[in-house]
Amino acid sequence: MAKPHLLEIRRAALAALALCLAAPAALRAQDEVPFVVTPDNVTLAMLELAQVGPQDFVLDLGSGDGRIVILAARRFGARGLGVEIVPELVERSRRHAAQAGVADRATFAAQDLFKTDLSQATVITMYLLQEVNLQLRPDLLALRPGTRIVSHDWDMGDWRPDRSLTVDAPDKPVGRDKRSRLHLWVVPAQAEGVWCGTGPNRGARLRLTQKYQTFGATLSAGNMTRLVVGRIDGVHLRGVGGFAAAIDGARLRVTDSGDAPPALPGAEFERCAG
Repeated sequence: MAKPHLLEIRRAALAALALCLAAPAALRAQDEVPFVVTPDNVTLAMLELAQVGPQDFVLDLGSGDGRIVILAARRFGARGLGVEIVPELVERSRRHAAQAGVADRATFAAQDLFKTDLSQATVITMYLLQEVNLQLRPDLLALRPGTRIVSHDWDMGDWRPDRSLTVDAPDKPVGRDKRSRLHLWVVPAQAEGVWCGTGPNRGARLRLTQKYQTFGATLSAGNMTRLVVGRIDGVHLRGVGGFAAAIDGARLRVTDSGDAPPALPGAEFERCAG
């Protein structure tokens, strides 16, 4: 499927917004369109949900007037880039950043978000149509584990968020429901596959299956086998029964094997064919 051009999406969204505002209140659609102003309290809530700090680089996809990146720099000390397809909005964002005294940390580019390097971000924020979220989803899942993604209103289909919250938004410009739904995802490590024990645990096997941030594992050592299910938080795997592990590239280390055998705390594994 061809990726939609952002300028076409923007024009369609603005046309939909114009129709929405022109219709009688009782007939206005409740579905919110992207590329409209995000209320200030929602902007703040998005950054707080992602736990943005001075060490972060915030990438705002469809940055509009630049308020998210500017607030991330001004209030949280982060650096950031706003990507916007409309040049006039980019120029306005740069003026706002200069007025706020954060032009050295809040920058803006007039470009298509589908052509943007996402790998530079530790936090990605967006207010896009669900169809655009789904187009972006494979690229988002390929990002560095632990990257946080916050979406305003729209989800990502069967990739369920790690956390969602509802924020009152009385200044929301469209829709009868003056609330915003915010969703947070933490990009999980790619854990699926077979992992073979190393050193004194040579012969142990950990077979992992994965769907987004959930996993199932079969841990075997000698004549003992154990089944574990759990969740992946960035590079950390946490399963029922106290199982815990961490992934570092092509290596995995069991930090807590829990109470059930086989007991392999501290055991290290590497990816293998086996």
